[in-house]
Order: sequence, then C-alpha cells, then structure tokens
Amino acid sequence: MNLFDIIVITVYLLGMLAIGRYYAGRTKTADEYLLGGRRMNPYMIGLSLFATLTSTVSYLSFPGEMVKHGPMMFAQLAAFPVVMFIVGWWLIPAIMAQPNVTSGYELLESRLGLTGRLLGASMFVLIRIVWMAAILYALSNKVLVPLFGLDFSWTPWLCVGIGVFTLIYTTEGGMRAVVMTDALQSIIMFVGAIVTVLVVTHALGGFDAWWPTQWALHWQEPVFWFRSDVRMTFMGAFLNMLVWMTCTAGSDQMAIQRYLSMRNPKVARRAFGFQMGIEVIMGVLLGLVGLAVLGYFVAHPAEFGAGASLITSADELFPRFIIKALPVGLTGLVIAALLSAAMSSISSGMNSSSAVITSDFIGRFSQEKLSHARQVRLARIVSVIVGVVAIVLSTVVGRMAENLFELSIKVVNLLTAPLFVLFFLALFVRRATPAAGVAATIASVATAVGISFFGIFGLEFLWMSPCSLLVGVFVGTVIAYMSPPRPPGPRRDEPPEPATS
Repeated sequence: MNLFDIIVITVYLLGMLAIGRYYAGRTKTADEYLLGGRRMNPYMIGLSLFATLTSTVSYLSFPGEMVKHGPMMFAQLAAFPVVMFIVGWWLIPAIMAQPNVTSGYELLESRLGLTGRLLGASMFVLIRIVWMAAILYALSNKVLVPLFGLDFSWTPWLCVGIGVFTLIYTTEGGMRAVVMTDALQSIIMFVGAIVTVLVVTHALGGFDAWWPTQWALHWQEPVFWFRSDVRMTFMGAFLNMLVWMTCTAGSDQMAIQRYLSMRNPKVARRAFGFQMGIEVIMGVLLGLVGLAVLGYFVAHPAEFGAGASLITSADELFPRFIIKALPVGLTGLVIAALLSAAMSSISSGMNSSSAVITSDFIGRFSQEKLSHARQVRLARIVSVIVGVVAIVLSTVVGRMAENLFELSIKVVNLLTAPLFVLFFLALFVRRATPAAGVAATIASVATAVGISFFGIFGLEFLWMSPCSLLVGVFVGTVIAYMSPPRPPGPRRDEPPEPATS
C-alpha cells in the first residue's frame, strides 16, 4: 500500500467515528439506543440487515468457495423466494403482533416460561459472540496479516485494534449509528467487489479471458437431488439456505430488533424484501469475484507465490489479489470494503447482544427503576463487555474448521436452528411448555454437534441445520402434546381478566 491507499482507509474510519459521535448526542433513551425510536426507514434497515449478515467471513468465503468447489454454491440463492414468503407473510407478522418488546426473547416467556426466555437469550448471545470472533479472525488472519507482510502472531493484536475501534462508534451512537454505518458500508462492499471484477477484466484483456469455458477438474460434479455422501448438492444447498435464512430471520435478535424498529409488519416486510434482493445480487457478484481472481492468478502464477496451490489456498486469492494487482487508491477502497464487512457485522452483534442482555437478564430480574440516562449507560457498558469477550475468543476460533465457508456454517451457525426451534414452539405449537422447549433444544443441539463435528449417519456439514431443526421441532411437539394441558390463564402480553363480584 502507498500513502493514497492509507488516506482512503483513514477517511473511511474517520467517517465511521463521525457517525457514531453525531448520533451519540441525539440518543436520550434506551428505546432510541436499541431500537432507533421504532421509526427507522425500511430501505436503510434492508441495507443494514444485508451488511450485518454479510460479514468478512462471507465476503472472503464466497469467492474462496467458488474457486475451490465451483458454482454449486449458487444453488443457495434459489431458496430466497421461498424464504421471502415464509418470513415476510408468516414470521414477521407473528413477531410484531407482540406489543412493547425490545428483545425477541421476551416473546418466548409467554409460552415457554422464564426458562425458555433465558435459554433462547443465552443461545443468541453465544451465537453472536462466536460469530463476531470468527469475523475478527477472518479479517485479521486472512487479510491484514498478509496485506502488511506481518507474522501470524500479529493476528490477536489486529483483532483487538479492529474490535476496539468498532466498539467506539457502536457504543456511542446505538442503533441509529449502526444502521447508518451499515448502509454506507453496504455501498462500499458493492463497489469493492465490482472494482475487483473490472480490474481483472481490464488486466486480462476482456471478460472471456477469465470466464471458465468448461467445468474445472477440481470442482465437484453437479448433483441435483439429496445425497448424504456428497459435500454439496443443489437441493442440499437449497435446503440449507432455506433453513438458515428462515431461522435467522425468525429468531435472531439482530433481525427481530430491526423489525421492531419499524412501524408495522408491512414496512418490515418491505425492508426484508429489499435485503433479499441485495443478498442475491451480492452473492452472484462475489461468485464472479472468485472466478475473476482465479483467472488472474492462472494467468500470473508467479504473483501468487512459487510452489503455492491456487486450489488449497482458495481463501487467500482475493486478499492476495488486493495486495498484488489493484491500482493505487483502489487497494485502499477494497480494503475499506473488507473492513466494512467486518465492522458492520460486529457493530450489529454488539448492539443486539446488549439489547438481549439488558432486557432478558438485567432488566428481567432488576427491581430498580433506572432513569433513561442510566439505561443508555448500562447498554453501552454491556456492549463493551460483549466486544471484549468476542475479541478474546477470536484468537482460537480459526482452528475449528477447514476453510472459511465451513467455519461460517459448522461453527458460527451451530445454534441457529436450535434457537429457532424455541420460536417455532412458542409461536405455532399451542400446547408448548417449558419442558418441551428444553427437551427440543437438547435434541436439536446434539444433532447439530453430531453432524457438524462427528459426521453422524454419514451426513455432510450442510445437513446440520435442516436435521437439527427437524429433530428439535419433532421432539418439542411430541413432548408438548404428551404433557397435560396447562390451566387457562392470561398470556404474558395480555392483561388479566378483571375480577367480578
């Protein structure tokens, strides 16, 4: 990098701090800090959801997956119309029908008791801390270390630096700062990917120079129907994305928090649909980035390194291209895109985890009525604690999977389906009980761990979410209907019937 690249990155970082400072002085209540006053713009929310879920792990793993295993990854995008129908017309109205909630896990208590609420909140916080740790690891280890030619022992220090910087603007401005920075970071991510494809096309003399004309020998052969002994099939990838997106949209506080920040289900559905469209465009674009950088290094193998394998080091192609091939200024822009992918996700993770901890743990058990100023101060302190834990965990999370794509599914999303099982029982199984929720969670988590790390029944890791969801829903529903009916009484969100004489 030269001075101009450093200026580009510095301007980006200062812009994030300025947004946090701007909204810090305009945030007076906990509701404004955590939900933006419940009057957020749906298109800004859609961009925010996209930026939140498109982390550095995704930004690097999609091109790497394309290089190493081929276009079968695009099968995931076919699930999006079905996800839009399930989430937009089924889950969002059911969630937003519950009045005056800050945390999505408040919804669980009315049907699954305090046990269900605390279980769901705990799983969410664990998911998001591991997720933030994986993002910090990917950015530091796969991008910044090779970019600056550092020893890998620098990885934890880089994690600390990025984590602390993100903490500053997140804890200052709250939800509105998170959404605004997410929207800007979304634009930077798009520009970074487009610039990469255009630079490769220009360098090689045209689109045809890097577009594959035949199926690569190292790519997995296309398989349409389900097969447990194949790493990825069309229907397997479709089902995995269908389950993951549905479970995330229907049980993840980062998504629920954004629905609740809007006026009504119709506006929330519009935001979710906008997010889905952006996800499809970016998924295709990142796949093209993978093909483009592979074509570039096939044409210029010496620039990747003598004796290095383009296939086994697939996750490193995109970062190496940034270092070796991008013109002055554009290097800084694409690095800013990678920083954006990381920081948008981390800031949302901190803010949503703070909402859950302050609402479902501290607020649920506290007898003291806090002033608005103290509520905001408490939420900021919790955000800092969550960020510190994620930074510490980032030093070990990279050892848990073979590549970034598998890390994002096997480790980061291990508890996504088990968490949604609780919401399914609470919202759609009328006889659900706390015991059913606990049993379903145990069965679902055991299934996810067994498939992800031990390959039980000979299943590949993409079967983890669908199978753990099915097992959890089945076990929870069976136990719910085997249990004696609960005595009639008011739901937690309904007032008791008035006494009559």
